[in-house]
Amino acid sequence: MDRLTSLAVFGKVVECGGFTAAARRLNMSVTMVATHVQSLEERLGVRLLNRTTRKVSLTETGKFYYDRSAHILADLDEADRAAGALTTTPRGVLKFNSTAAVVRFLLPVMDEFLQLYPSVSLDLSITERMVDMIEDGYDLSILTTPARDTSLIARKLTPWRHILVCSPSYLDAHQPLSALADLAGHDCTRYTYYPYGDDWTFEVDGGKRSQVKVGGSVVTNSAETLRHMAINGRAITLAPSFLVSEDLAEGRLLRLLPEYRGVEFAINAVYPNRNHLPTKVRLFIDLLAERFIEHRVWMS
Repeated sequence: MDRLTSLAVFGKVVECGGFTAAARRLNMSVTMVATHVQSLEERLGVRLLNRTTRKVSLTETGKFYYDRSAHILADLDEADRAAGALTTTPRGVLKFNSTAAVVRFLLPVMDEFLQLYPSVSLDLSITERMVDMIEDGYDLSILTTPARDTSLIARKLTPWRHILVCSPSYLDAHQPLSALADLAGHDCTRYTYYPYGDDWTFEVDGGKRSQVKVGGSVVTNSAETLRHMAINGRAITLAPSFLVSEDLAEGRLLRLLPEYRGVEFAINAVYPNRNHLPTKVRLFIDLLAERFIEHRVWMS
């Protein structure tokens, strides 16, 4: 039988002074009450209660056991109340990670969240590697490419696409591009975690895909490094739209072959399990989703 239930039944028998009264309080049959107490006694190998036709009383061992078990049950009740409070009032540390490329979008959301929920503290790690959320103890990851672990739950915050870019100075010093195949003859800096490796992939003609294998002098896991090398005229790069939008608007970068659209990806909030998601995590994801709606038009 369930040991905790038997403890609770035993305690109620002691408090009520008998099996019948305890059965009424517990909405349980007298036989079942007696069975729970007997199960405890058989497990311990001792008698806990002296039984007469009119009442029950504690043995010496029973009194010791009741006193200790009453503290245990009280602690469990307190733990239940505390856990219930956590599900309604967010508190504690929310540990999450993100790539550097989206931090500027996260900062205002983090500030707003801390104002709304002052009992929560945020622990943010910036990393370009794919973390092991369970092993590393993260509540949440903000990813710009699909998670490799298919058991994780992903909530889409906004879609986005890559844009083929270079600086005006690069075009001045190199042959212009008129077709996708021309990329094979240029220095192309590449992102380590690009899902298609060296095969840059684009959509044309209503979603039909086209690829070109590229090469170059630099491969890096830092999207910001790719951006700076492109701005400095070092190479062509396939950049996230949200990373270079201001550079395009201000002329530091130029868009190449605009008829070729990068494959659509999404910035996702990724977490280990949707069952019993902590309130602090759920509320943070909800706020992220609300604020990222504002970025969807130009990100995609």
